[in-house]
Amino acid sequence: MSNLSNFILGAAVGSVLGILYAPDKGEETRKKLLAEALVAKDKLAESAEEIKDKVGSTVTNQKQNLESQLENVMSNVSYKAEDVITTLERKLSELKEKNKHLQKNTVEDLEDKFNQTV
Repeated sequence: MSNLSNFILGAAVGSVLGILYAPDKGEETRKKLLAEALVAKDKLAESAEEIKDKVGSTVTNQKQNLESQLENVMSNVSYKAEDVITTLERKLSELKEKNKHLQKNTVEDLEDKFNQTV
């Protein structure tokens, strides 16, 4: 139990015991018990409202933090994906250039061999 719950419970029990041991008539005691119960009910309702507000605020803050972190992750992933694509395009260009040289050299070698045999 939280400190607030313990306090409310202690106040309620203390009030009930105080009223039960008071030298009042039964009707007066019932009225006092009802009044104390209504006060306890109001305090409990206020506490519940405070807790609801705190939970709502915490949920909102956590949602905003999560959205921000997700946005950062997506931005980093996007940047890295672009970097990988750029690297792959550069490598492809290099391979195409090497392929051109290999084809040219192969054709020249074949022509030389053909010319030597003829």
